[in-house]
Amino acid sequence: MRLGINLGYWGAGMDADNLAVAQEADRLGYSVCWAAEAYGSDAPTVLAWVAARTERIDVGSAILQIPARAPAMTAMTAATLDSLSGGRFRLGLGVSGPQVSEGWYGVRFDKPLARTREYVEIVRKAMSRERLTHSGEHWTLPLPDGPGKPLKLTVHPVRERIPLYIAAIGPKNLEQTGEIADGALLIFFAPEHAEETTLGALRAGREKAGLTMEGFDVAPTVPLAVGEDIDALADTFRPYTALYVGGMGSREQNFYNRLARRMGYEKEAAEIQDRYLSGDKDGAAAAVPRQLIDSTTLLGPVERIADRMRAYAEAGVTTLSLTPAGFTLEERIAALRVGVEALERSGAAS
Repeated sequence: MRLGINLGYWGAGMDADNLAVAQEADRLGYSVCWAAEAYGSDAPTVLAWVAARTERIDVGSAILQIPARAPAMTAMTAATLDSLSGGRFRLGLGVSGPQVSEGWYGVRFDKPLARTREYVEIVRKAMSRERLTHSGEHWTLPLPDGPGKPLKLTVHPVRERIPLYIAAIGPKNLEQTGEIADGALLIFFAPEHAEETTLGALRAGREKAGLTMEGFDVAPTVPLAVGEDIDALADTFRPYTALYVGGMGSREQNFYNRLARRMGYEKEAAEIQDRYLSGDKDGAAAAVPRQLIDSTTLLGPVERIADRMRAYAEAGVTTLSLTPAGFTLEERIAALRVGVEALERSGAAS
């Protein structure tokens, strides 16, 4: 198992600190630095900046939003970032959610699985520098009866195949991800529930494509908080968990709420959502079970974190991407270093 660092969204007032965190992760030997986007900072600009200021660490999008860009534009961006970084780019894709897709991009959140499959097919074809033609339900290239002609990418990526990841939560999306991607970007991954919530579906997709899990990158992002008071550390993540389980998406379309239910928190997930959507965010946070937080984060002193890292590795995780908690740069850097020490103690490093 390797370590990654997830910087999340840019523009929250800690941008200089985020760059320092990425540089320290590079120095410590972390394998990848991810950046996110929603409806604020965009990931490619951030990743270009980080790549220019680091030496060895890969840079990855977690995620580039499918409704935000035509697939050919995503291929151009991926090829450019791979070239600029010297072959260090990882392309993570995701459909986002209905509120962002329809409210920010004006793209209907319909048939997300079919749209993702078609999008990946076009991106791969474009990045391989084939002349781009496609006839599908969502995209037709070139457009018929017009002046368009099949073109091929003029930029040469450093590598023949840029690693492609998909952010997946639901069983059908996970299965398709196993079939068509090189890795899965995961959130709220609990080793104790890995097989029934995640790995079984990924494996089924790999088998459908005639592949095994060998070489497939299982890459959850996991919050990390270091200290002795486990209850206090868990409490710091209550608002974060409540936001996703209770308020990320609509009542009918909340992938994280469904995941919590599949993990056995049916009643609790319903209460968190009811409270959050009624405006009682504090009540929603209070309703988050301590065990749900503990099973999906890394909390405690280095010995306890090492034990949990071992559980993640044994569950099949190949890249454990950390989000170190802390309000100061010093706290986040210290957490990065604890991550390396804990991985070494766990015996799970690769």
